[in-house]
Amino acid sequence: MPTPDFRAREPLLRRREVCLRPAPSRERLQAVIAEVLARIDDNLAVFTHAFPAPSSVGGVYPAIGNVEWTNGFWTGMLWLAYEVSGEPRYREAADRQVRSFRLRLDGRVNIDHHDLGFLYSLSCVAAWKLTGDADARDTAREAADVLLRRYLPTAGIIQAWGDLSDPGQAGRMIIDCNLNLPLLYWASRITGDRKYASAADTHIEQAVRYIVRADGSTFHTYFMDPKSGAPVGGKTHQGYDDSSCWARGQAWGIAGFALAHRNKADPALLQLAAQLANYFLNRLPEDLICCWDLVFTGPPHPRDSSAAAIAACGLLELAGALPPSDPDRTAYQAAALAIVDTLGAHYLLPRAEPGTGVLAHGVYHMPNRIGVDEACIWGDYFFLEALVRLTRDWEPYW
Repeated sequence: MPTPDFRAREPLLRRREVCLRPAPSRERLQAVIAEVLARIDDNLAVFTHAFPAPSSVGGVYPAIGNVEWTNGFWTGMLWLAYEVSGEPRYREAADRQVRSFRLRLDGRVNIDHHDLGFLYSLSCVAAWKLTGDADARDTAREAADVLLRRYLPTAGIIQAWGDLSDPGQAGRMIIDCNLNLPLLYWASRITGDRKYASAADTHIEQAVRYIVRADGSTFHTYFMDPKSGAPVGGKTHQGYDDSSCWARGQAWGIAGFALAHRNKADPALLQLAAQLANYFLNRLPEDLICCWDLVFTGPPHPRDSSAAAIAACGLLELAGALPPSDPDRTAYQAAALAIVDTLGAHYLLPRAEPGTGVLAHGVYHMPNRIGVDEACIWGDYFFLEALVRLTRDWEPYW
């Protein structure tokens, strides 16, 4: 993969600070997992035949059908709960939901977007990996076919949103897509057909070239000319402005480039993820829980616990893949532990009525004032994933 002309990795200014923080004990982490499982139990009656909305209202998720880009995160939480506990009630609930993903695909219910990885990796790929469910495998492979149709060969990207004939969305890639590409890599592995991985490889190379800025910050979205393949320019959709760095996007980048290395063993991807990680960590408030955009570093600007949880998973993936000689490897592990510990100690919503979320103080869409200072279902998922990563040898669903 051609390496862009980036500056050297920004020095990690908080290395000493994060490494000196006392790490939570394994017993403490297990206790927080138990608290998350208790909240899942509270919600099973509401969210076995339905799903949580993307963000809560007053801390409580409305119940919706299998219609949103976020539905896979709840099903993924059920699979994580089943893995760590072995309790059949979680598998039974997840199995019911996996069947609804088959119906969604057959009915083409809101699948004209790139978020099929979020939907099908955490539901059907997880089911295949954990239970050997052949129907789930076939559903996920067909979802990968639908995702592959969004690949624009001239531009070399997976188009993010909308009908492919919509000129307003033509040639748009976004940083979030990094976490959807694993569905394509998985499809190549199970079919032996390189077409899926080739599209993912080319997309990640374009994301390296154009979504990442020279200082290690990221655009949320970048447009390519779908006819000529020429770069058009970067913009934001959910960040503060076009020149700022949306925190959740930066977290998607850390996790996504590190996961891409799991599938495409190029050391440049790890160095890029590390560059993004240093930029992210150097701009955090004192408790290491980011504001919603990294241009802000403290009050009165809202935190985004969901971005912090994603970043923790990305830091753990990155630390596990870097060579021991990397100067920041230990700090990434320590920072992830500190973030997870802070979320568990200070950001858990109290157990209340059914439908209550796990993590307080998330942000869905600040410019549209949606889900501000609320639970976000992807934040709940990634918080539990980070806890699982820290307490067991875990094979990602990604």
